[in-house]
Formats: sequence, structure tokens, C-alpha cells
Amino acid sequence: MPDGAADKGVSAQRLKGFIQRIERLEEEKKAMGADIREVYSEAKSSGFDAKIMRKVIALRRLEPSERQEQEAMLQVYIDAIGM
Repeated sequence: MPDGAADKGVSAQRLKGFIQRIERLEEEKKAMGADIREVYSEAKSSGFDAKIMRKVIALRRLEPSERQEQEAMLQVYIDAIGM
């Protein structure tokens, strides 16, 4: 077998391993998404607003300074349109 063919075989094996790992992680992500939707549904049935909860979660992901900057810009825009 030529040297290039051996390298291709090793590369193909490695590529297949990466593909399989990604597929497995995609399945886990899908299951995780279903779990998250279930928690939102449970919260909604307890009287909480899921849309607002999503906004709170998005805000919590931000650094405090970034959040403050966004809130300040929001206020500028609200004031500009007279709300």
C-alpha cells in the first residue's frame, strides 16, 4: 500500500471519530433542549412568564458593565421616541 493511502486511512478513521462525537453531542443537545422547554413549561404552569424569564437569563449572561450599557442605550432610545 502506498504511503499516501496509509495516511488517508488514518485520516479517515480520525474524521469518522470526529463525526461520531459531533453526532453524539448533537443528540445530547437535542435532549437538553427538550429538558429546558419542559422547565419553561413547568414555570409557565406555575404562573411565571417564560418570555420574561428568557430575557432575565439573557441579561444574566452579560457582564455587569455590558448590561448597564445596554440598559442606558435602551433608556436613550425610549426617551428619544417619547415613551
